[in-house]
Amino acid sequence: MEFSGQYLTYEEYRGLGGTLILMPFNILEFGARSQIDLRTQNRLANVDEIPEEVKLCVFHLIDKINSYAQMNVNATANGTVTSESIDGYSVSYVNATQVSEIIKSKDSELEDIMLSDLFGVIVNGVAIIYSGVI
Repeated sequence: MEFSGQYLTYEEYRGLGGTLILMPFNILEFGARSQIDLRTQNRLANVDEIPEEVKLCVFHLIDKINSYAQMNVNATANGTVTSESIDGYSVSYVNATQVSEIIKSKDSELEDIMLSDLFGVIVNGVAIIYSGVI
């Protein structure tokens, strides 16, 4: 499968310190790009040169989305450890309700990343996260 139109290439990702291998990166970059396109109302879809702020935003979103994916895998496979005690050997796990709440908080955290990374970025004379009248 070929992934085209990436906002952040694999080489750029690795240059920023990313550690994922190619295929998970491609899938997560696609997800991050989709989130940005949704938030920016596709203002970057036909831009020739993607601004550095957008590339960094994709990098941050990939990291966050990957952490959610890992949490989901761990929670389903073994349960996610929330606390552990050595002397009395006690282990607490996230329950299904807590996992659901954590996943719901994803949208808010992704929105916060996009707002902080993309605020003030202008492309073709328009703020890319502009969504209404000032």
